[in-house]
Order: sequence, then C-alpha cells, then structure tokens
Amino acid sequence: MPDLSSRFSIQRPYHPRDEAPANYRVARCGISALERQLESDRGRIINSAAVRRLQQKTQVFPLEHNAAVRSRLTHSLEVQQTGRFIVRTVFEELGGGAGILGLGGLERATESLVEMACLMHDIGNPPFGHFGEAAISRWFEQTLPQLPPFTHDDLDEPGKALRNELLRELSSFEGNAQAIRLISQLQKLNLTYTQSACIFKYTRCATEPKPSAGDGLDYLRKKPGYYFSEGEFIQRMQRALDMAPGHRFPLTYLMEAADDIAYCLADLEDGVDKGILSCERLADLLKQQFRELREPFGDGESHHFNGKRFADLIDYALKRSQQESINKEHEFFVWMRVNLVHPLVRHAAQAFIDNIEAVAEGSLNRALLEDESPCHSIVETLKQVAIRHVFSVPEVETLELQGYRIISGLLEHYQPLLMLPMDQFERLCTGGSRGLLVESRLFHRLPNKHVKAYLTLRDQPPMLSNGRTLDAQVWERYCRCRLLQDMVSGMTDQFALDEYKALSVMGG
Repeated sequence: MPDLSSRFSIQRPYHPRDEAPANYRVARCGISALERQLESDRGRIINSAAVRRLQQKTQVFPLEHNAAVRSRLTHSLEVQQTGRFIVRTVFEELGGGAGILGLGGLERATESLVEMACLMHDIGNPPFGHFGEAAISRWFEQTLPQLPPFTHDDLDEPGKALRNELLRELSSFEGNAQAIRLISQLQKLNLTYTQSACIFKYTRCATEPKPSAGDGLDYLRKKPGYYFSEGEFIQRMQRALDMAPGHRFPLTYLMEAADDIAYCLADLEDGVDKGILSCERLADLLKQQFRELREPFGDGESHHFNGKRFADLIDYALKRSQQESINKEHEFFVWMRVNLVHPLVRHAAQAFIDNIEAVAEGSLNRALLEDESPCHSIVETLKQVAIRHVFSVPEVETLELQGYRIISGLLEHYQPLLMLPMDQFERLCTGGSRGLLVESRLFHRLPNKHVKAYLTLRDQPPMLSNGRTLDAQVWERYCRCRLLQDMVSGMTDQFALDEYKALSVMGG
C-alpha cells in the first residue's frame, strides 16, 4: 500500500534561514510542525488580494447586483465546505485503515489542505469567467502575428521552436495556469509546496500542444496547467514532493470532486433565483435528463440511492418546497443538497479509496466522479440542464457577449504598449516618456506589482538546447504579453467595466 505521509512536506520556495527545518518531511518534522505551517498557509491565502477579488468576479451572471446570486467567492466557500465534507468522509470510511496508508493523525492537515485548495481553485480566472478566457486567448492569437519579434525568421532552429511554443501559450489563456502564476510569482504567497500542489489540476505546460485522443494521461493534460514562466517553480515543487512529471498531487482529486459537486447545483439555483426556471420546471427537466443518461444502462428507474430512485429524491425536494409558505425556492434547494450531495460525497470518497494506488501516484486518468455510475449521471444531469436551460438563455448570452467585448476592448486600448519596440518600452520602465505621449499614460495605469513581475521575468531569459539564450526581443515581448495578461485577468468584473468605459470615453 502507498505511504501518503511521505508526500506531505513543509518545504516552501524560500524559508528565512533561522526557520528552515533540517528535514521537511512529516516523518522527521512531525505532524504538529506540519499543522503549524499549514495554519500559516491558511492565513496567507485568506488574507490575499487574489481571494478578496473573487467577491466581484462572475460565477454565471456577470455584473450581478443581486447579492443572493453567486460570485466566485461565495462559490469557492461552498466548494470549500464540500471539500471538508469529502475529507471527513474519506477518513470515516478508512477508519483504522488510515494508518496503513500513512494518513494516521493527518486528518486535520488533509482537511486544511483541501479546504484551502478549494478556496483558491478559481483565483486565476479572469473577469467574466470562461468568456474572459476566450476573449484573452483570441485577442492574442489575432494580435501576435503583428509583432515583429514573433515574425522574423533569423532565429536558429531551437530559437524558432521555442518562439513558436511561446506563441501557442500566449494564445491559450487558462485560469488554472494563471492561479499557479498568482501564488508563485505575482503575489508570492510562499505557500508550502504541498499546499500549492493541491491546485495543480492539469499537468501540461501551455507551450505543449493539446494531446491527441489516445495519448497517455490525456485527462490530466487536456488543458494547460502552468505557463512556461512558472516552469522552474513547478520543477522545484515536483522535486520537493516526489511528483513525477505529468502527475498530480493526490489531494487535488478531492478538490476537483468538491468543485464538481458544488458548482452543478449552484448554477441551477442561480437560474431559479434569476427567474429563468421555476422549481417545478427544473424538477421535470432533471428527471427527464437523468432517465436519458441512464437509458444505455437500462436502470433509469432503479433504486440507486439508499433504496430510492433519482426521481424520488427530486420529488421529495419539490414536495418540501410546496409545503414551505415563505421561501419555497430555498427549501427546494436545501433538500436537493441533502438528497444529492451526500451520495455524491460518499461516491467521491469511495472512489478515492478504491483507486488509492493510482491516486497516490497522481496518475488516475479521470476525475473521481467521472465513471459510469449513477452518481456520475447525477453530476452530468445537473451540468446538462444548466447548459441547456440556464447558460443558453438570451440574458446570460448577452452578458457573456458584453464581457467578451469589455475584455477585447481593454486589450485593444493597451495594444500601443505591446507594439512599442523593446528600447522604447525600456524607457517607460525607467521613467522616460519623451515622444511617448499615449504610451506613457497607459504605462502609468499598469499595477506596479505586475511591472515588477515583468522586469523579474524579463531578466531571466531561458537557455536553449544549444546552450544559447533565446533571442532577447522574442523573450522580452513574451514577458510584455504576460504583463498585459496579468493585468487584465486580475481585474474584477466591475473594475474591468469601469476601465473600459474610462478608456473608451464612455464614463459617467
């Protein structure tokens, strides 16, 4: 059996010399030392600006004024609670077997790691959610061919190869990769590698192409998990935690399961709160979708859930809702959670235990809830109904298009900074602005911390396979693109709208 305790470490990217322990492994430093370090991580995360900004970032409805409708922060708090529930269920199921897996005495530490990973899991998401990601990616894909450093051909073959990989990365903005960049470079939270690894959801560097069907570990590499700029940080983390390249940290599976369980129900509840669906209509849609998904298995009406059918669980929630005199919708979703979250949490916990060898190795090539079980059909039912009957309604699509236009428009306004030759942008960085009337004013709007991150990255050009460094202009322009992506993706929805209006002379 695997010894999971060997994967827990208190090592950080940097320790004050007088605090650096002689050995970072739990077996040497002890459980109490681990818990103290994780308590420090908890404080750093909760007090970070990245978490605070989640209160004004979209879950489903951008720029929503109704406080009952979820932001990324309230969603993340719900994921955090679900993650805690899963961890406790895992340890309840393991009982004395926790010690056999090396988890004896580590319940509190595991709970803290998963909770904080759940709270952080969306911190890299840009304004306006997935439409914000698409807007950033498409804008850079269309703009980069206009930049001379990315078009000239006087590079050697290694230089051309890396140049093309960087082009691929800049056209593939991904919130998961940006989260790694936030904690390691932009905010420098200096979390333990163990805590950082819990949000390392996908293992592919964004410079690498998307795997084709049939590639090994393709699920773990289906999206970019980190940028080239954070490659050294990822390598150090992997060495510290004995993580093989292309593999996850074991607790990441629990964070992912908590997110899958929480957001499916949350999106539907927001749709009901907005008046897009009634509880009665939603109940009918859920029962119909579940039957369709179970049709290939011929058990859509079977009593899968403690002797009850899926339809029974939904009907009971609807019955309780109809008996409530004041807040019918709230009562409906209370009982939806009671009836659905518990079996999903138990299934996720059991899948974690049943696949413990692959989970411990980080090679399980699917999500814990991604199988042919009735519980997986619940998750797919919730997702499909949300996609077809919440996300596709005109109100949501209009909001998404507005968000897309705001992000694209912001990047267009800042494009003059991207078009400057390297020496002129260097003048802006050193305080010179003569002859750069527009560009200097745009530069002054950039956050100082992002400019400092740009300068740090720019001064560390990568070494090529032939022992030479990458062409300075290509590397500098990559760093400058990363600067603009850092700035825009870090904005809240409202700040992005206000900045867009201000630069478009729409203000007021």
